[in-house]
Amino acid sequence: MAFRKRWIDLLYKTATGARKIRTLLTPIGVLVFGAFTALFVVAAIWVDRLLNLPGLLPEGARLPVAIPMMAVGLAVAGWSGFHFLKVKGTPVPFNPPPKVVDTGPYRYARNPMLTGVFLFLFGLGFCFNSFALVFFFTPLYVSINVWELKNIEEPELIKRLGDDYSEYRKRTPMFIPGGRPGSKINRMNLV
Repeated sequence: MAFRKRWIDLLYKTATGARKIRTLLTPIGVLVFGAFTALFVVAAIWVDRLLNLPGLLPEGARLPVAIPMMAVGLAVAGWSGFHFLKVKGTPVPFNPPPKVVDTGPYRYARNPMLTGVFLFLFGLGFCFNSFALVFFFTPLYVSINVWELKNIEEPELIKRLGDDYSEYRKRTPMFIPGGRPGSKINRMNLV
């Protein structure tokens, strides 16, 4: 628990600190996130080969399934990043926007950028015909991100942005647009 509090405090101090430091940390954050994501893809492909797991789709069906998922994922992530940059912030928690972003895809979900990354990873799983990436590593990646968002990033956002973020959080699902208030999925905070 102490680690979690220290991490939240570090994010808060950095996010509210000197712009020069935040700007310096941004590419490091992007590299760490990219490496973390790539690790899941590489591990999945390695597990597929190690366990000789079956492919998911016949050769001619892989790209027609994968390309639309990857394209939508990249488009959503790019659209989301654009809205962060518009308000002088980045997706990196050390250099976030100075206010709640509730425009563009953020009208529909609190974390549309990650929704895009998740879609891209599922698409990549179909592209590589990777059983492990589609059915184990991407769901694990989603679970780790949900845990981190709920336990680290969102408490820091509430600390830094206060009632504005709390209200946004109440009315906007985490990843999946739609869902009725009070529905089981909505209570899990995924929609």
